[in-house]
Amino acid sequence: MDQATFIEKYATNRQHTNSLKWDALDERYGNPDLIAMWVADMEFKVPEAVTTALTNRIAHGIYGYSYTPDSYYQAFFNWEQQRHQLHLEKDWIRFGTGVVNSLYALVNTYTRPGDAVLILTPVYYPFFDAVKDNHRQLVTSELYNDQGHYTIDFDDVERQIKAHEVRLFIQCSPHNPVGRIWTEAEETRLLALCEQYGVLVVSDEIHQDLEIDPQNHPFRSALTVADRRFEDNVIVVNAPSKTFNMATLLNSHVIIPNSKLRQQYDAYMTRVNQTETNVLGQTAGQAAYTDGAEWLDHILAIVRSNYQYLKTTLAEKAPKIVVAELQGTYLTWLDIRPYVKPEYTREFIIDKCGLAVDFGEWFSANDQGFVRLNLATDPKYVHQAVANITTCLAQLTQND
Repeated sequence: MDQATFIEKYATNRQHTNSLKWDALDERYGNPDLIAMWVADMEFKVPEAVTTALTNRIAHGIYGYSYTPDSYYQAFFNWEQQRHQLHLEKDWIRFGTGVVNSLYALVNTYTRPGDAVLILTPVYYPFFDAVKDNHRQLVTSELYNDQGHYTIDFDDVERQIKAHEVRLFIQCSPHNPVGRIWTEAEETRLLALCEQYGVLVVSDEIHQDLEIDPQNHPFRSALTVADRRFEDNVIVVNAPSKTFNMATLLNSHVIIPNSKLRQQYDAYMTRVNQTETNVLGQTAGQAAYTDGAEWLDHILAIVRSNYQYLKTTLAEKAPKIVVAELQGTYLTWLDIRPYVKPEYTREFIIDKCGLAVDFGEWFSANDQGFVRLNLATDPKYVHQAVANITTCLAQLTQND
């Protein structure tokens, strides 16, 4: 089907559905009438195959204790192999209720209170929480920003590891919010540093399937880097939730190839978590991995189109805004400081533009004046958001 037909079929109004993104605007931003461009989920229904699978499972009417069937593993493994050339083994897989919860568990499993944990900023703000809430020492290394193209400061990473005796590195790959997909060379150098200094790597790869230009910027799992050289020092967390818009079905993966690390993880989880797997989440995940590829292709086409529209229009009407290069994720990162003083960003975006966004300082104290917008949405919202920004900037210029 063409894009217009797909949007007509799958796009939906989420207001008055207990949507955090839309129905909590008054509580979160003080205005219930904003255009919601913040939380990283979509305004699109899940693939039809997922709805069918859930409907059939619900018709059974029993939700008693269940185990993960081999068919789930097969669907997930086929997806990873076909899209990312990642070979997985059943023994490596543990399940969680979400990637963030798993990050908390992994911090507690492999570090002790006071141990140093490294993150690359700006980064998804629950990374900060997973470290600080567990009374670990937060160590940050700021990415280098060259007009919207972000790179890793490897010298600083090494300095931070040595100075703080870092025990754990939490990687975001693809990186949220700056949109980078790390190259093989970048990943190799980063993972080699961690290997050299005995730093365990946890790689959050929940955005793995959201490749904007896979020909030039293909995603690669940390487990596959350098012909799997670092496999024993890497734990990957991912989920079908971002890819297929089903975060509250509470089904995610913890992938641990190293048997000793698996034993440590199992020992910790035995003490703190006796939760069963989510049968509906796994039913949905299996259906999505089996029959969701065409749906995802349409979603990615919409994200690419939304990004191109935003970038082209801003270049024409507000050329000083720096739009970060979007290689992965469906989140775009804007630097509006050339037009708006950082301390007035919230006032400008919320009160004048009528938008609910994620603000730069949520991702790093150094990034006030940046905003993150969600592009996995009906194009009408992106067009309106861009129009609001450019109109309000034009008014500011006139007033000056």
